[in-house]
Amino acid sequence: MHLVLGGALLMPYWMLSTVLLGSLDPSKGPLLQVLLYFAALATSLPMAAVTALLPTVRALEGAAALALCAPARAAEVATGPARSWAARRRTAGWFMLHLAFGGIVSGMTLAGAPFAVALVLRPNGLEKLVEFWEDHGLPGWLPGPVLGVALLALIVGTSAGLGGLLARWAPLLLGPTPDERVAAAERRAAVLAQRNRLARELHDSVGHALSAVGIQAAAAARVLRADPEFAAEALAAIEETARGAVAELDAVLGLLREEEGGAAGTAGPTLAGLDDLLRQLARTGLTVDAELAPGLDRLPAAFSREAYRIVQEGLTNVLRHAGPTPARLRVARAGGELEIELTNPLDRLRPSRPGGGRGLRGIGERAAALRGGCEAGPVDDGTRWRLAVRLPVGTGGEQR
Repeated sequence: MHLVLGGALLMPYWMLSTVLLGSLDPSKGPLLQVLLYFAALATSLPMAAVTALLPTVRALEGAAALALCAPARAAEVATGPARSWAARRRTAGWFMLHLAFGGIVSGMTLAGAPFAVALVLRPNGLEKLVEFWEDHGLPGWLPGPVLGVALLALIVGTSAGLGGLLARWAPLLLGPTPDERVAAAERRAAVLAQRNRLARELHDSVGHALSAVGIQAAAAARVLRADPEFAAEALAAIEETARGAVAELDAVLGLLREEEGGAAGTAGPTLAGLDDLLRQLARTGLTVDAELAPGLDRLPAAFSREAYRIVQEGLTNVLRHAGPTPARLRVARAGGELEIELTNPLDRLRPSRPGGGRGLRGIGERAAALRGGCEAGPVDDGTRWRLAVRLPVGTGGEQR
């Protein structure tokens, strides 16, 4: 069917070429007319190639190839318009092959199939060939059916062979160009980076809030009757933490909605809000000895947000894995870098979290995105855990 479609598409170009070449003039003789018919086929293909430069031709030919040709590596066949001249040239080459092969098969079918049937049904129609076979001791009725069947086999074989070639070449000529493959890979990388960013934001903001809420709720439940005032304070802290988590969650979901103006994509706490974070964690029993460098509020907003998330996730990991324990946090400027160091005691009797978390991986990804480095592991003979992050602030690092 795909080759028949190619033959049908060839007909307007071929008819125009036959008129221009005068192939329909009976005074030129049968032999010359046949030669002119083949010449018309040769001249019609360049005209078809010119029309194939239209962008929509690749979409139509790609859809036809997928539906009728069963191409190899069908997933690589493009069904969208050609947006570059390289893609248009490849489409033009495919269109010429489709029409040429379709014209050959259609001509052989229209002319050869009736002739083959006539040979099979009238075996004695070729007198000279019958005499030749009889002179060599073969029955006179044999030439017609043999030639007819052979001609039919030739038509079928040619159709299968040319169809197989088109199926093999479809991904090459109708598939994406190298530039389109690079562009598609860049789009996939951008989408993946955006997904990873959203996953980190959700993990850091919502995960931190849930960890704090869980510990505060457990503390309130233990002293609900013995110390109602403390329980009420813990419940108020839970409410504050939940409100903050909802606000941050709305900001992250704004990235998914791609809200106008980009306000959602730039929302989130910065290093200027570390005091609020430390105060919130203090209500869970996590006491942090913080040494914060002056001028953190003058760092670039985007840089400061990423650094805040790193500190937040590091403290949340302390709360998850070590529980309410003393920790030491140092955020300092050294040259052109921002140094973040967090240490806490290791409690070997405390059960580890099943399956492990993704916090350190997220911290490493954030540091790498800012062209920095991250180190984490036990120190002091395994009695303390240390997280160290270095982030280059770069030129123009402070906002005035």
